[in-house]
This record gives sequence, C-alpha cells and structure tokens, in this order.
Amino acid sequence: MTDHPPHPAAATAPGRSARLRRWAALDTTSGALLLLAAAVAVIWANSPWRDSYDSLLHIEVGPSALHLHLSLAHWASDGLLAIFFFVVGVELKHEFVAGSLRDLKLAGVPVAAAVGGMITPAACYVLVVALGDPEGLRGWAIPTATDIAFALAVLAIFGRGLPLALRTFLLTLAVVDDLLGIIVIATFYTEQIDFVLLGAALLTVAVFAVLVRQAWRWWPVLIPVAVVAWGLMHASGVHATIAGVLLGFTVPAVAIRGEKAPRTETIDDAVRPYSAALALPVFAFAAAGVSVVGGEGSVIQPVSIGIFLGLVVGKLVGVLGSTWLMTTFTPLRLPDAIGLRDLLPVGLLTGVGFTVALLIAELSFEAGSDDHAAAAKAAILAGSVVSAILAAILLRWDARQARDPDMNRDNIPDTDRDVIGG
Repeated sequence: MTDHPPHPAAATAPGRSARLRRWAALDTTSGALLLLAAAVAVIWANSPWRDSYDSLLHIEVGPSALHLHLSLAHWASDGLLAIFFFVVGVELKHEFVAGSLRDLKLAGVPVAAAVGGMITPAACYVLVVALGDPEGLRGWAIPTATDIAFALAVLAIFGRGLPLALRTFLLTLAVVDDLLGIIVIATFYTEQIDFVLLGAALLTVAVFAVLVRQAWRWWPVLIPVAVVAWGLMHASGVHATIAGVLLGFTVPAVAIRGEKAPRTETIDDAVRPYSAALALPVFAFAAAGVSVVGGEGSVIQPVSIGIFLGLVVGKLVGVLGSTWLMTTFTPLRLPDAIGLRDLLPVGLLTGVGFTVALLIAELSFEAGSDDHAAAAKAAILAGSVVSAILAAILLRWDARQARDPDMNRDNIPDTDRDVIGG
C-alpha cells in the first residue's frame, strides 16, 4: 500500500520528519537496510571479533516474572519481528476487504501461484534431506517463505518500466505466502500451549479490536494494549509474532467515522517506517550472522542443499507451474498487461526468503547446539542472493522487450498503461 494519507498523529510533524518517514517506508529503503544489516552481521560473525557478536546477541534483558527475561536475539525474533507481522496483518486485512484479494477472479492466479510456490520448495527440500539426513526434515518449511520487503525492493530498483500490475501480482502472491507461512508457524512450530494465557491474549486482541474503531483520541492506548497482547501470546507458548498478525487483522479496512481513508491505510503509514527501518534490519542483523570459519560442522550438507534448491529452483517451478495450470485449465487469466514471461523474474523473486525463512530456521533448529542451524542460515542467504541477482537480470531483460498489446491472452487489448517508476 502506497501513497496513503498521513496518520492524524503525524499530520503536524515537521517537514523533515515527514520526509524521513516516507523515505523509511520505501521498498528500496527497506531492502537496502536489510541487505546492509545482513552484510554487517555476516562480516562480523566471520571476523576475528566473532565472539563479541555472539556475546552481544546472548545478553539477556527483561523482567523474569513476566517470562520476558530474553536474550537480545530473542527480543529481535519474538519482539521486533512482531511489528513486521503487524504490518503484514494490516496489509492482509486491507487486501482481503478492499484490495486485490477481495475478488477471487482477480486473485485466483497469484493465490494459486503462492500455494504452488510453497508446495514445490518444500517437496524439493524433503526429497533431498530425506535421502541424506532424515533428522533435518523438521526444517521442511524453511524454503517456503518469501520476504516481501526484499522482493519488492528488487522489483522497484530493477523493474522500472514494467507494468505496475506486476508489483500488485507479486504483492498479492507474497502476502498469501506470508499468510500461509504464519499458519505453518502457528501449526507446526508451537510445542506447548498454556490455553489460559492464550485465551487472555485473544481477549486482549478483542479489546484492541474495539479500541481501534474508536475516535483517534484513543490511539495512544492502542500501543500498551498491543504490548500486553504480545506478552500474553509469548507467555502462552504460541510464537509471539502471531499476536502481531491478529492485531493487524482487527484494523478496519473501510473508512469509518467520516474519515476519507480506511484505518488500514493510516495505521500502515504510521507503523511501516518503524517496521522497515528498525524491526526488519535489526532482526536481519541478529539472525543472519552465520559463521563459516572456526566452526565444527560444514555448511554444505543435505539441509543447506535442500534449502538452496528449494529457494532458487523450487519457488520458480512452483510459481510458473501453478500459473500455467490455472491459465490453461480454468477460466482465470493473468491480470491486464502481464504475460507469462513477466513471471520468470517474479518466480525468482519469491525465492528471496530471508526474513521469514531465517525465523523458521531458528524455530526449526536450535542455534549454537544444532549443526543444521548454521547450514540452514547460510543456505538461506546464498539462495536469496542468487535468486535476487537472477531476478534483477531477468527484470532488466524483460523491460527491454517489446510489449504485446494483449500480454495476458484474454483476447481483450491491454488498457493498463501504468508502469513501475512511472
């Protein structure tokens, strides 16, 4: 979601602050900060000072009485990442109610592409790991994830001149991918649940749902209520990022109280800069520091091979294959101005796993005591970088090709002339 009206609380902010917030919310900014944070982490973790990196992440802070005496690494993955998932929840709510997911005819193909783009990488991983290292099978979901921020950043930088509908297609696909990833985390990576605390967390989410529909003078109350919901969810045993998604889903996606814009847009504008410029880079810094020197185990093993193939090959095959099936055997078609050739770079962009993939890797393998953890993270970084580079090359190639007047082959001349960067 872009070009939204400013949040009421920020309407009177100085011009410099407003420009900084807009800059922080850009796809290109988020991707660049993610890449920089990950690069610093990898360099530090493989330098002579790598022990200080590990020591930093293991510093514990927070109240023990509330079960929140956590390491800085856990604060990054359980705390800051919940902000990102809140934005994802808000975006999902908006897309389901007022965006590209509200009409199945428009959303059918990217939704199917998202499903295919999760099943095929998981199958690649299982096939490789089952044959070589069955104990690593618990990481089957790692290559199924797509990093929305990073993928959109690559598209924004290298996709200039291509149809704007391509961004909407990728966004829809990635949003559905994230939704399915959230379901996977909640279903397969939650071991023990305290149902009393979970009920309290859901009740607090309900309170947030009521407050978020009130007059804007109540907005300062939303933050402490959201923090309580997050804390209760964390204490219940369910991964705390689920609280962020549920809170995001409660935000109204239609204009209320005489407002010109739905609150999904205004709250997205208010929170996205902090998610893009703070939460995601800090998490990337904490999660991407894979040490390949001085370690006991090799990063080349069935787990890493399965993840790499899943991200680079499985994602592409899944997206293209499911799209071909939908457009060949059903009445559904690609959106206006998009052709199958445009989906080659999109399929590769979905192989940029990064943020969510690193989170699932941490949930799958215990860092520091599991030989698979470092191999998994190294494969995520390598697979994401290779996918991004290949996608960038194909995006520039596609942008230089002549466009057919009926790219989506629906026998109706394309009328959508908006382009990325135009």
